[in-house]
Amino acid sequence: MPERRDGMTVPLPGPLHQQAEQVAELAALGYTDVWSSESNANDAFTPLVLASQWAPSLRLGTAIVPAYTRGPALVAQSAATLASLAPGRFALGVGSSSDVIVERWNAIPFENPYRRVRDLVRFLRAALEGQKVSADYDTFSVRGFRLGIVPPEPPPILVAALRGQMLALAASQADGAILNWLSASDAARVSEIVNKRGSGRDKEIVARIFVCPNPDRQTVIAQGRRAVAAYLNVPVYRAFHEWLGRGDLLAEHWQRWAAGDRAGSLEAIPEQVVDDLIVHGTPDECRAHIDRYFDSGVTTSSLQVMAFGGIDVWEAAKSLAPRPYSR
Repeated sequence: MPERRDGMTVPLPGPLHQQAEQVAELAALGYTDVWSSESNANDAFTPLVLASQWAPSLRLGTAIVPAYTRGPALVAQSAATLASLAPGRFALGVGSSSDVIVERWNAIPFENPYRRVRDLVRFLRAALEGQKVSADYDTFSVRGFRLGIVPPEPPPILVAALRGQMLALAASQADGAILNWLSASDAARVSEIVNKRGSGRDKEIVARIFVCPNPDRQTVIAQGRRAVAAYLNVPVYRAFHEWLGRGDLLAEHWQRWAAGDRAGSLEAIPEQVVDDLIVHGTPDECRAHIDRYFDSGVTTSSLQVMAFGGIDVWEAAKSLAPRPYSR
């Protein structure tokens, strides 16, 4: 098994240009990685470019770059730039993203997501090794592209995976999987699929873990329901949780949501679902819960602190650190 890696999602709240000291301190606190995300705020690469200079010991990862919103060559260029800035400590996570981000926000048809991600992985493998690529893939064609800068060490490529096909792709053609919005017990099931299909090779399994070190349970449940609803009504995540077996638990929520009863739909999310998908409680309770993900086959965490109840995100990051905060 790969060694355990403890990561934090960046950027942290606040102006990006003012986070140099905090990012550097993440390394001092024992975090090994920082991972970016990309939806409607910062892009995936810029925070990592800054972190590469602010904290030279941290590994950097994208979780994730959507496969549709940049052309294949631009993804390769961006990845090569960051891999050259931080040799040996960058991991490129790609995935289909969702119809909301791709189609509603970026006006790009969200079609054939499995094939699009597969094709991008195959193209990136060749391009990041410095090969000249002229190829017809199922979802795009590339003619005569060669990277002008070839990173000294091609970055590992990870695939954001929810269900069977993507998990198989992560296992067979990528260096691992990135998981999102799942419980520790779900992680055990998913990790087993990746490892069984990985042909005996060690695969990295990154889990984005949503965490709120706030012992006020009722506040976390109330605000956590909103966060859960925001994701689980996106079609790809609804299908994922039906596949995981939460269809009956969430049936009433989905029915009320579809009928326009937003308040009623939130109340219909069982507390058990929030408990499963959002780590919460005292910092010690959160640490123990995070450990369950690693016990379930996860090799790398990317904590996303949720500020439910108005908690301070930076203080929360310190309270959850692999090394106890002593200042």
